[in-house]
Amino acid sequence: MSSEIQPSSHLSSQTLRIGVVAAQFNRSLIESLLNRVTGCLAQNGKPEFILIERVPGSNEIPSALSLLLQAQTFSCMIGLGVVIKGTTSHHHLVAESAGNAIQSLVLKFNVPIINGIIVTDTIKDAEERITGDLDRGHEFAQAAIEMGHLYKKWTKI
Repeated sequence: MSSEIQPSSHLSSQTLRIGVVAAQFNRSLIESLLNRVTGCLAQNGKPEFILIERVPGSNEIPSALSLLLQAQTFSCMIGLGVVIKGTTSHHHLVAESAGNAIQSLVLKFNVPIINGIIVTDTIKDAEERITGDLDRGHEFAQAAIEMGHLYKKWTKI
């Protein structure tokens, strides 16, 4: 997502049911990211319409999203993770496989899912995207609200 993206209008999440699946790996960064996402969603809507589930890591996000989508109706979903490069290329594998699986779920369930998995080379880069000026958590929440409204407009839920 680009820091230049602006919401088309100030939309409320009052009527939206949003599911969030957050990885636990890189816990302090995830907590900051999750707080920014849920803060924006709650500020624009009803906190009781936000469901949060935790999974061990980013690779487990798609399976939890699928499980939730089979069990309940959502206006939009968000998968949150932080994947930071280590000494191998494993981070690319995790990010790519999770991203592809999330996109497959969007097509299978016809429900928008925001891929909120942040992939960086360093912890500093991740911190900048989460707690710095970029504030990806706010962007992910705004994207979920916009996509949730689009979904409601064109489907019968």
